[in-house]
Amino acid sequence: MDGAWVYLVTGGCGFIGEKIVELLSQQDYIKEVRVFDSVVKEEVENLTTATTKVRVMRGDIRDWGALLAALEGTHVVLHAAASVDCRDTVPFGELRDINVGGTENVLRACCVLNIPYVVYTSSVAAVGPNTSCEPMFRGNEDTEYGGEVELPYGRTKAMAEKIVLEANGKKLSNGGSLTTCILRPNTVYGEGAAFLQELYLAARASKGVLNYLEPEDTERNHTYVGNVAWMHVLAARNLQLKPGLLAGQVYYCYDDTPSRKGFLVRHQLLATADPSLRLGSHIPYWKMWLMIQLHRIIRLILLPFWEPQPFLNLPLLNTIVTTFSYETDKASRHFGYKPLFTWEESRHRTAQWLKAAVGSLEPPQLHGKKN
Repeated sequence: MDGAWVYLVTGGCGFIGEKIVELLSQQDYIKEVRVFDSVVKEEVENLTTATTKVRVMRGDIRDWGALLAALEGTHVVLHAAASVDCRDTVPFGELRDINVGGTENVLRACCVLNIPYVVYTSSVAAVGPNTSCEPMFRGNEDTEYGGEVELPYGRTKAMAEKIVLEANGKKLSNGGSLTTCILRPNTVYGEGAAFLQELYLAARASKGVLNYLEPEDTERNHTYVGNVAWMHVLAARNLQLKPGLLAGQVYYCYDDTPSRKGFLVRHQLLATADPSLRLGSHIPYWKMWLMIQLHRIIRLILLPFWEPQPFLNLPLLNTIVTTFSYETDKASRHFGYKPLFTWEESRHRTAQWLKAAVGSLEPPQLHGKKN
């Protein structure tokens, strides 16, 4: 059936989703890539190639009718749509409705329409850190780590993961079986990463100095968006070719981006775009804690008249300062994953985008994306 497959990417106009669509459109075994998103971007439709058509369909994954219409005739679903919010700008109920309820809709629709393959884009935030801020140091997919997840966003992703894993093997209406797997990105950088634009603007406002919050011995993985997307493409293909191996599996996303001293990684990314940026100093936890409390008080006072810009909160601060890293080659062993882009290539591609993105020095959109 090569050359006749129809893939659908929920959230395909988003940061990771758009790159997934771009790489899928370059695969000659795919006839059509459908994008289901609450935001329509013309540049995504323009990813159509000589062999693969890209079609963007506007809709919300909470809308059952619109979702069914988009999925009709699809063979593989990559479910990347989510509300990504770590700053408490989206109420938890809305986060849950999109990230959990929307995932339930996608899985139910696949069962009704006999779509046998689903790749779910989760997050390392679904694992931790937990509310006790216990570190995970270079773990892997089999590392045991418990406790309530610190970030509300992460809690919704953990709930969705549970639903996706429970759906694996579920009967389709034609008697077949649903096959699912999960990918967990960590801090994803690259073209379109709003947090990098935000960091750059903050550094320029501080006379070209980039300060940082995490202690120097903290570890956290960073992965280039192109490599995260490539892992999705390979996982989806091999979910079809080797369902017995990939079914019900979870994979951390990784590449050769350095994991130690994340502030150095961010400085390298920004300094490649603007060599005048200097690495500053560590901001103590207590100072940031006080600033968060002060911001909360000011917000309560001003809220009836004016809503201040989103600021760091304690769950996010605790996440930033807690080591949460992994080392794994599971994706390589299971479906032959190798990063499509080296650290050097990833850094320079990111820098080219950042130089263009900050040309107007407009502040980035901080609110969570909804699909």
